[in-house]
Amino acid sequence: MFSEEFNVRFYETDALAHVSNTVLVGWFESGREPIFKLFNPELDLQNWPLILASYKVDFLEQIYYGQKVQVKTYISRIGTSSFDVYQELWQKQKKCATGTTTLVHFDFQTKQAVAINDEIKTALVLNSYPE
Repeated sequence: MFSEEFNVRFYETDALAHVSNTVLVGWFESGREPIFKLFNPELDLQNWPLILASYKVDFLEQIYYGQKVQVKTYISRIGTSSFDVYQELWQKQKKCATGTTTLVHFDFQTKQAVAINDEIKTALVLNSYPE
């Protein structure tokens, strides 16, 4: 599991006094950065090896300003060239949202999916969601 903690910033709140639903997608993406580094340690945008194929977010509880949030990131499925990232967002010991993202290992030159090598697959397995 990878874990990141964020401060909820004032501008991330909306007129209802809780965090805007659009903010969670950004937090989830930031929480995936350790996974990005498995594929591209320098995070070189000129040689980016992943594309986002889909994502889904479920909102379970409201999230509020003034309390930190924690994003827990797991791998929930590994295929030949794609994998699913399952994430949870927690605040004050409550699971407030979950998200699942499908990423594809991709070669932008050939515009084709590329098999994930065994070394990276092993690292992904080590961060799999506990069953």
